[in-house]
Amino acid sequence: MKFFDEAQIEVYAGNGGNGCMSFRREKFIPFGGPDGGDGGRGGSVVVEADTNLNTLIDFRYQRVFRARNGEHGRGSDCFGAGGEDMLLRVPVGTVIRDAESGETVADLTAHGQRVVIAHGGAGGMGNLRFKSSTNRAPRQSTPGEAGEQRRLHLELKVLADVGLLGLPNAGKSTFIAAVSNARPKIADYPFTTLHPQLGVVRAAQGRSFVVADIPGLIEGAAEGAGLGHQFLRHLQRTRLLLHLIDVSPPDPDADPVRDARAVVAELKKYDAELAAKPRWLLINKIDLLPADERDARVAEIVRRLRYKGPVFAVSAATREGLEPLVQRIAQAVLDAPRAPATVADPRFASDASSAPAEPDAGDARFTPDADDPRFARHADDDGDEH
Repeated sequence: MKFFDEAQIEVYAGNGGNGCMSFRREKFIPFGGPDGGDGGRGGSVVVEADTNLNTLIDFRYQRVFRARNGEHGRGSDCFGAGGEDMLLRVPVGTVIRDAESGETVADLTAHGQRVVIAHGGAGGMGNLRFKSSTNRAPRQSTPGEAGEQRRLHLELKVLADVGLLGLPNAGKSTFIAAVSNARPKIADYPFTTLHPQLGVVRAAQGRSFVVADIPGLIEGAAEGAGLGHQFLRHLQRTRLLLHLIDVSPPDPDADPVRDARAVVAELKKYDAELAAKPRWLLINKIDLLPADERDARVAEIVRRLRYKGPVFAVSAATREGLEPLVQRIAQAVLDAPRAPATVADPRFASDASSAPAEPDAGDARFTPDADDPRFARHADDDGDEH
């Protein structure tokens, strides 16, 4: 399969280096004192989102990633060097979960976004740290801490604004090819689309949106039938769903209304929030019907479905009705803000994101007391106040 959107990996952060116990021994210096340095910190495993990647195929062949260990401390006040961090690049839209607990570690939705998924172990302390006025010759040091080890599940959810729904051979590939720059495979047999397709639709100058096409859904998809169930996750980030219905299916026994209800039922089984997203009805392939029968056929389908939302009669093959539809979609995408990303576990947040906030100027904890002599004004010899 060309599109690889799930991966299971193991990450091992580096161990911290051990502290050193050493004493200075030089000629004519009989009591040199302790000079054992600390061990270096182990390297961490960092994940970064990259728009230049679109699959997780790299993690299919390499599943174990290890950061470098920190160096041990040495004598002569030499501290061990810290281990180099390991940087893993993933596509934008990747969700990282703990494989054992299922807890969300990070949800990377922006280019350049970074998160530490396994922290390196702290370095041990050398005996230089233990000297004091009462302990001038310490003979203790501490070992370095072990780095974190985790099994993680990576899942890619494409960041599309609009998602296409429908049975196999409903015309989704033809539609995305007609309105965007995508060039999917188009054939006259079901399940032509084997992996998700993304296309950028340019509605006007400076206005565009992204459409995602997934393999067609059939009844039982939520339980694993067909291919569509593997890619329903890619519709979870969309703002709008377009449900394509073949108004003239090749099978004479097929019922477009029954098939449309089956697709909606599979959505509800898979994810109730996904089924609750705004969904527009697209009656496709109207070019196969006589002009005087089109309105009646579309009205009959809408009546039987008891559908109350927007309905569009289009033909992806002849581009009939696509231009006003694209404009309506662009406006709807502009008016509907994207749902916020899943909040990551703060324990695995990067150092930049976990930095403490600046103190509030109005916070009493940071406001000097006028009676405190430490903040009292005084005059210097020149008479200037400070």
